[in-house]
Amino acid sequence: MTFTTIRHDLDDGVLTVTLDRPDQLNSFTPDMADELERTFREVNDDDAVRAVIVTGAGRAFCAGMDLTKEGNVFGLDEAMTPSLAEMQRLEDPALIDGVRDTGGRVTLAIHDCRKPVIAAINGPAVGIGATMTLAMDARLVSSKARVGFVFGRIGIVPEAASSWFLPRIVGLPAALDLVLSADILDAQSTVDVGLATGPHDPEALLPSARALADRWTKGRSPVATALARQMMRRNAPQEHPVEAHRVDSLAMFHTSMGDGKEGVAAFLEKRDPEFTGRASQMPDFYDEWIDG
Repeated sequence: MTFTTIRHDLDDGVLTVTLDRPDQLNSFTPDMADELERTFREVNDDDAVRAVIVTGAGRAFCAGMDLTKEGNVFGLDEAMTPSLAEMQRLEDPALIDGVRDTGGRVTLAIHDCRKPVIAAINGPAVGIGATMTLAMDARLVSSKARVGFVFGRIGIVPEAASSWFLPRIVGLPAALDLVLSADILDAQSTVDVGLATGPHDPEALLPSARALADRWTKGRSPVATALARQMMRRNAPQEHPVEAHRVDSLAMFHTSMGDGKEGVAAFLEKRDPEFTGRASQMPDFYDEWIDG
């Protein structure tokens, strides 16, 4: 894959995605949105990858949207007049190019990802630099991190589906305060509000993220990991636990006949399991469930 705004480095199953516009503090552009969305869609079918870490080149994680572009800096088509009804057609090319929030396209791809995703926030992360991490499974902050949902300062609203993700992480009262105050938090305050873990010494940030990726995925079934990640994300908001039970039952049925057999045998024989399942080959019900 060829990229202009990000960099990929794959090492022993862990893909490190580096936002790579250091001279612009890794500010976000429509091209970066395209490349990140593509990354998180394509990684689902790449069985060489078991986890993803996202970090920034240089001294910043991501300083938000690049506001230097001429015209609509968010890449939106001001000639269009979209309605709420039209937003039911999210795959309409005209809406993708002219109306859909670019950050939301990225976070929805992260949400749908079959691999755990970890943010290693090495410096300033504001605007989309903060909201893109909310769809990830963990956020680790360096002592140099600064995090802010600063949309109110420039007269816009929180994006990247953050009104869905943020309250689920910190609770509604804290989410409202973070958004309406538009304060920029230092690393310790980011940890204290429940957004991240740390702070980590800068040189320890990536090793800590890598250790977490290994703890979550090494010696684990890729299929069971993908299912468990999605079950937690999609079942928790359901109104009744019976909805989780429906999916639990199907997931248990399929994994019990797949990697579960090897896992049980390895446990009884007191040896490490050798799982053969692939996240690129999910059970038949998976796509219907995710798309539904």
